[in-house]
Amino acid sequence: MEPRTFTVPAEKAGQRLDKTLAELAGLSRSAVQGLCEGGSVLVNGDPAGKKLVLREGDLVELSLPDPVELEVLPQEIPVDIVYEDDWLLVVNKPKGMVVHPAPGNCDGTLVNALLWHCRGSLSGINGVIRPGIVHRIDKDTSGLLIVAKNDKAHQGLAEQIKAHTFTREYEAIVQGHFKETVFTVDAPVGRSSADRKKMCVTEKNAKNAVTHVEVLEEFPGFTYVRCRLETGRTHQIRVHLAYLGHPVLGDLVYGPKKPALDTGGQCLHARTIGFVHPGTGERLFFTSPLPDYFTGALEWLRKKE
Repeated sequence: MEPRTFTVPAEKAGQRLDKTLAELAGLSRSAVQGLCEGGSVLVNGDPAGKKLVLREGDLVELSLPDPVELEVLPQEIPVDIVYEDDWLLVVNKPKGMVVHPAPGNCDGTLVNALLWHCRGSLSGINGVIRPGIVHRIDKDTSGLLIVAKNDKAHQGLAEQIKAHTFTREYEAIVQGHFKETVFTVDAPVGRSSADRKKMCVTEKNAKNAVTHVEVLEEFPGFTYVRCRLETGRTHQIRVHLAYLGHPVLGDLVYGPKKPALDTGGQCLHARTIGFVHPGTGERLFFTSPLPDYFTGALEWLRKKE
């Protein structure tokens, strides 16, 4: 891959190399540090360490390794199929399961399981890494996910998501209480410049994001809510709720590192999805039960009232 070059602007002068290059190249700081250690970062033609303090006008050259093609293989992994026909599947994903393979996480994913279950009969629009995947939910989020078996189904479902006619409702337990019982969060979401692995509410390189929130039940120090997605940005619900000062209980990324209550999981569940079947035109709705760790947290909170 051709090296990428950056000239250090005045506002970045005096900063460490790893911090500045992460911001300029759109990489995580840890990734940049690894590239520095591997000799893949030059400053003014010389190999540079991650702690180097940059000056205005310094020329930074970054050589990224060529991408490695992932081989995605079918694996016989149990899958909770809520609905299936020749066009699509509705899957109830457990928390802890990654949706699709990525470097360092090539197997044990939902895609590996689906390849086995469907014997390769999945839409190819998203390529070999994400066959059939129309939308995603986070590794530590449980609940319903729709999978397309052919390209026509995939296109029809994706159009509904784009038009905001695809229903996606989540339920969550969050810390604290809200002033209103029904409200909308309309705040753009983009990648954090401080930590490239995280998202945040920002105007910089962001996409519009809208979440509709309804309070279902209140407890001392916690609230049980329903969140309906109008848009579907990465980590959207978690980011929006944390932005309001009410992170999802058990969310170690956007909430406290030590949760106020040990639930054994992140209390965010994709409870309901609704869509028009791309083949029959029928409007379908599916709801999945809350997982045990989630219901356990609710029962404990109700007893504490």
